[in-house]
Amino acid sequence: MTTRSPTTSKADPRRRATLLDAALTVFARYGYRKASMDEIARVAGVSRQGLYLNFADKEDLFRASVQHHYASALSAVTASLLDKDRPIDERLVAAFDEWLGRYVGIMGADASELIADTTKLTGSIMSDHRKRFEQALTKAITDSPLKSAYAATGLTALQLARTLDATARGIKEVSASREEFVERLVIGVRVLYASVPIGASSSKESLHSRNARGSQ
Repeated sequence: MTTRSPTTSKADPRRRATLLDAALTVFARYGYRKASMDEIARVAGVSRQGLYLNFADKEDLFRASVQHHYASALSAVTASLLDKDRPIDERLVAAFDEWLGRYVGIMGADASELIADTTKLTGSIMSDHRKRFEQALTKAITDSPLKSAYAATGLTALQLARTLDATARGIKEVSASREEFVERLVIGVRVLYASVPIGASSSKESLHSRNARGSQ
């Protein structure tokens, strides 16, 4: 299916971001089909006409919102993964929190329908950004002690990244809040470190040391 690109607006970028964030909240809660421009305008604090000054219609706003979501999430993910002042386990948790955590607890019951509509209406936007997220995650693992620690097992950085992604998505489905998602994800990452052969990774020792200090 061929989809047209979202309308390019000359509005103030910050104002446009506010409109898109409001639209994302409404679309996440009600899904594309049930979300109304009136409700989006109410949440954004503008008139319905104000929305139409920036977006041709609901479909145009939806595509722009999805593009905005993935672009901002990927930017935050990249910043988290590149923060070398933090150990790799903390960077991984922060990255998944930015990628998946921000909408935990506010997604409506028709999440699967929303995903289907996103694929139908936005073309490859979602799949392209998911691929870029996977690439960023794989690179972060490759550049960390985790890669060499798991080398003896025959597992690759890409396999570790995909396993972490699947784990995080599963945790997202059973978490009632963003806080719960992060708490469960920390445990998931600890399990990853617990599987590292003893002495194979200095990061494992660092993680265990932080856990010990935190329990004192």
